[in-house]
Amino acid sequence: MPYHASMDRSDRSAILDALTALGGSDGHVARRFDATEQFDGRVVVLPSAFNPPTRAHLRMLELAAGVAGASHRAAMLTTRNVDKGLYGAPLDHRIGMLLVEAREAPGLAVVATNAARFVDQAAALTAEFREARFDFVAGYDTLVRIFDPRYYDDMDAALTPFFGRHRLLVTNRAEATPRALSAFVAALPARFRDRVLQLELDDHAAWMSSTAARENVAGGGEDESIPPAVRRYIEEHGLYRAGAAR
Repeated sequence: MPYHASMDRSDRSAILDALTALGGSDGHVARRFDATEQFDGRVVVLPSAFNPPTRAHLRMLELAAGVAGASHRAAMLTTRNVDKGLYGAPLDHRIGMLLVEAREAPGLAVVATNAARFVDQAAALTAEFREARFDFVAGYDTLVRIFDPRYYDDMDAALTPFFGRHRLLVTNRAEATPRALSAFVAALPARFRDRVLQLELDDHAAWMSSTAARENVAGGGEDESIPPAVRRYIEEHGLYRAGAAR
């Protein structure tokens, strides 16, 4: 069932149970938290840690939806990461932050997956939401990891079916300018390059980061990159500060 955006105690318990089940699953699975409806049509999905969600995340999804002609935008919390451990806000609070933002941003769906790699996330989403077609959104740093052979036993064998079913919409981020992004994409094999669409974030959004947002909150300040609803949630639960609520 969907969860209240304010996430009271019973909501948090239900979210914890769902995340525990997700983490304990043998295979790669995905679950929707904002609604019980199945996705249909085309969906742009942004996998991220959302620690915390920022305006840059929302802007990436908006740009991608417009380019891809998508009927849904999905922020997908990844409970496992190929490079990073768990730190910062607990996973249930990350879902909580996304849910309060979804209340302010109509059409934003909230999903979680236990899969770390994009190829496995795609398989989990496709198995759970059979009527939908998924395009994935990524920043430059994630794009580089997707094409890093060390994350695969056979990168070509893993990516060929992925790009056969899905497109990748990629954006510049921070020091990675649109020109650097274009150069990286141009160097990809043609069979993959043709399935990669480039988006351009404005400089302001491109420099926003969850890391900087956490540091600003931890230092007692505010961060304009955090949407107002998410900022209120962080303050209510004391997240990212010394002795933060759990």
